[in-house]
Amino acid sequence: MKRLIKFTLAAGVMLAGTAALVWILNSRDEIDVSAPVAAAAASDSLIARGAYLARAGNCMTCHTARGGEPYAGGRSIDTPFGAVFTSNLTPDEKTGLGTWSPAHFWRAMHNGRSKSGRLLYPAFPYPSYTQVTREDSDALFAYLKSLPAVAQPNKAHALRFPYQSQAALAVWRALYFSPGVYKPDTSRNAEWNRGAYLVNGLGHCTACHTARNVMGATEGLDLSGGLIPIQNWYAPSLVSPHEAGVGDWDRQEIVNLLKNGISKRSSVNGPMAEVVQGSTQYLNSEDLNAMAQFLKELPGTSAPGSPKEPEIALMAGSPSATDAVAPGSVAALGAKLYENNCAQCHGDKGQGVPNAYPALAGNRAVLMPQTVNLVQIVLNGGYAPATAGNPRPFGMPPFVLVLNDTDVAAVLTHIRGAWGNQASAVSPLEVNRIRASSGR
Repeated sequence: MKRLIKFTLAAGVMLAGTAALVWILNSRDEIDVSAPVAAAAASDSLIARGAYLARAGNCMTCHTARGGEPYAGGRSIDTPFGAVFTSNLTPDEKTGLGTWSPAHFWRAMHNGRSKSGRLLYPAFPYPSYTQVTREDSDALFAYLKSLPAVAQPNKAHALRFPYQSQAALAVWRALYFSPGVYKPDTSRNAEWNRGAYLVNGLGHCTACHTARNVMGATEGLDLSGGLIPIQNWYAPSLVSPHEAGVGDWDRQEIVNLLKNGISKRSSVNGPMAEVVQGSTQYLNSEDLNAMAQFLKELPGTSAPGSPKEPEIALMAGSPSATDAVAPGSVAALGAKLYENNCAQCHGDKGQGVPNAYPALAGNRAVLMPQTVNLVQIVLNGGYAPATAGNPRPFGMPPFVLVLNDTDVAAVLTHIRGAWGNQASAVSPLEVNRIRASSGR
């Protein structure tokens, strides 16, 4: 009993000490926000630069509720810990940024703190935005201050206990967040460094393309792929040649994908279609080429023996491997469903139609071990974004009301095992889990 009491007291002292340490660590703030700032009209060039940077960060997509005013906030960001509502970024005095200074905004971007000093939730991706320079932060702020003011109170977050507390957030920050502006790699050229700055900073690509732990934190900036919580889309690895690595692509094809949402090698769907539609299609050629160089030179993107063009696997008349990965009855059902629902667009041998319907034979997205994206597309449809370079994209209709779980599993199993493809089968249970999570 005495040992238990001593252990309990010791644990209490350790927890108290840890809490005090966390408080001290998170109280450090090297940014002076106390100095009064004289009101000054921002130049047109600074505002224009800020508008461009806001596009690069895709800020409007998250800070605009469906049917709401641009940048007025109120959009729900669902997380495994509850819902976080985005804030009003318009210059309204009471509900927006009207009383903020450039230093307040810089502190939010760099340190993840609001004007009052309250810790912000990392659904606002300040673990990436901390790399943004003060100059770019000031330009962003100038642009936001130039917007029409919208009086829209911020919604209270709906997070479960204990995640709603500042103390829990302080612990999370002490474990997983360190502020720091991007430091150029002197061994690389200026273009590569610009690409790294955009991808890892304002572009916050790691927010989706890096796996998260049980506390919702990304582990570094490895871009090795991860499941997007709640949305149930898999953001493929940008470093693997078997997923979305582009080490063996021509740079222009990477630029085309980011600019138009489609290229000879691939097309975007799901959350990435939102990114292209709201952000990357508006970036200039210099920045797109910089991002392309950075992505092309990521470690691991050019692994020996990696697949080259998807078309190399389009071997007409090649034997089907469906029977090797599925029982005969499932294989027969999948083949029939493909013939009735898919072959008209994707071809009887999965060859697709250039610039319209993607090839399925040899397609990396089809062959990945993670099948969640395939199920999502079959159930809910697949749509590339409408862009200036591809204003009328071809799309795939949803089959959620046409095919049951067994049907979806069978047709995907057929696709993953036919025309030289040799990927594992998809089970009805996997399909049901994704259907249930999306309320379909």
